[in-house]
Amino acid sequence: MLFSNNDRYTYSSSPLIETICQLRFPTILSIGSTVPAQFQEQVRSEFPRYIAREEQQPPKVVNGKLEQVPPITNYNFISTDGLWKINLTQNFIALSTLRYGHWEEFAQKLDKVLALFIQIYQPAFFERIGLRYVNAFSRKRLGLEGELWDDLINAPFIGVLSEPDVDETKTSKCALDVEISLGDQRHMKLHAGPGLLGDGKKDPEPKFILDGDFSVMDKEIPAQRIAGDLDVLHDYAVRLFNAAVTQELHQAMGPIPFE
Repeated sequence: MLFSNNDRYTYSSSPLIETICQLRFPTILSIGSTVPAQFQEQVRSEFPRYIAREEQQPPKVVNGKLEQVPPITNYNFISTDGLWKINLTQNFIALSTLRYGHWEEFAQKLDKVLALFIQIYQPAFFERIGLRYVNAFSRKRLGLEGELWDDLINAPFIGVLSEPDVDETKTSKCALDVEISLGDQRHMKLHAGPGLLGDGKKDPEPKFILDGDFSVMDKEIPAQRIAGDLDVLHDYAVRLFNAAVTQELHQAMGPIPFE
């Protein structure tokens, strides 16, 4: 089962390492041509740290030839503790956090940021709404070092590791990568499988990565649709998570029913 029930929990040992919401819109040249000083002034009390980075874009094919695309500026507005960040470019705005409590808290902060952005830049419409949850399950942290992933993650998400004749300790790579339409312009990109965070440079323990990127793509998405579309994407994310974890893993994380 790829999607289970939508029961919601918070966990005392949550595996969630990053949550990102990105909204893409038709290019607004003024964002790249001048620094977003007015926007910064509106968010500076919560996001006082500022970094601007030039990002090279992949080349485009024009009349059968590859043409270089000028770099774009990615403006970063970061909270004092470094756990919350706004990214703003001429094509998208995103809010991300390394400390996700629950959906309502995240959505409230996003609503405030998005309202300020719309007020200042007045985008005609949006073209993509994306909501991404990156989970990394650690057996060591949960006291499950003697368990196999087959005991903790349900079969559809671990591929051949669910087969009794496959030795996990002798399997160097096993990952699931799926792109699927969910209907009504909704899509999901999923990566699931054991892996090392940061190439294992700081932490050599393999984690099980569950990375779900849910999106709505349409030619013209009005601002009034965003909240409703995000609620639907969030529901898909909850149901995917519930389908992936076994009851043993669920209990080990310390579930607290969300009210």
